[in-house]
Amino acid sequence: MGGDLGPAEVVEAVKIALSEDAALAAILLVGQQEVLNPLLATAGLQGNPRLSIVHASEVITMEDKPLKALKTKKDASMVRAIELVKSGEAKVAVSSGNTGALMAGGTLRLRMMNGVDRPALAAVIPRDGGNFVLIDAGANPEARPEHLMHNAILGADYARVILGLENPRVGLLTIGTEEGKGNSLTAETHELLKKINGIVNYVGPIEGFQVFRNHVDVVVCDGFVGNTLLKTWESLAKFITGMLKDELKKSPVRMAGAVLAKGAFAAIKDRMNPDRYGGAPLLGVRGNLLKAHGSSNRHAWASAIRAANKIIQQDLYHRIEDDVAKANGLTQPAVPAAAQ
Repeated sequence: MGGDLGPAEVVEAVKIALSEDAALAAILLVGQQEVLNPLLATAGLQGNPRLSIVHASEVITMEDKPLKALKTKKDASMVRAIELVKSGEAKVAVSSGNTGALMAGGTLRLRMMNGVDRPALAAVIPRDGGNFVLIDAGANPEARPEHLMHNAILGADYARVILGLENPRVGLLTIGTEEGKGNSLTAETHELLKKINGIVNYVGPIEGFQVFRNHVDVVVCDGFVGNTLLKTWESLAKFITGMLKDELKKSPVRMAGAVLAKGAFAAIKDRMNPDRYGGAPLLGVRGNLLKAHGSSNRHAWASAIRAANKIIQQDLYHRIEDDVAKANGLTQPAVPAAAQ
């Protein structure tokens, strides 16, 4: 209900997703019933056995303060969706609403999964020859080494699900690949990642110039660095696109060449579309939350629904929980027998 384009766009996305996949998990539309029913009727979805409405009378808007909204709007669609995940009635909650409210609501209401102290956002970004998962993209800006170790596990398991990679390569983002380069956070994280190399395929530290090469499939960093990298990449992509358009318009010959290369430009635009993989999951909480972009249209929303279905089919949550337990067993000091 709280996305920029409103619930009509979400209903159209549901129609697309249901028509494309006969095995798609059942969908619960959480929101104001009096608004959703006419939209379902218009889309020809009313009475569909794979679709139902969970009524929620309130809406958290983009302007609402996250914590205040969670306290005062207890029957908001976002709150009800998170509660459905908590109770087990839903396996994944997908939202294009207020990011801060979803992050806070997921962390406070679902709590952290066993063995994980801090959540992380994962973003899929194009690189040479494919895509990589950036984690953390902004959930935890003040991380400790064990948080980054967990980020590596969260990101690797998500890459297996969303990118279909059997053994994704994991790199730790720092300022140099030589031993001892970087700060204490990256140095200590590097030692932890070496200890769990059988759980994740850790290929070592990487520098900024390696991020967009076909070098790793998961880039691990804290939320401060990750969010800065993500927004810089998005801004740079827009800058280069705008600059290219300006240069192509400077002569008839260039404009003619642009027409001939129209297919290539369309393919590049599709690869750079941040909604291609359905948004960013908040990983590490006790349940599955997927944050779609606030301005997501029906096609971006359909991608988010497909991503949510993959998360369900491949049981991402329990896969992460098992790997975290193994990693903690390898890296945490044993409790003395007398203290047990």
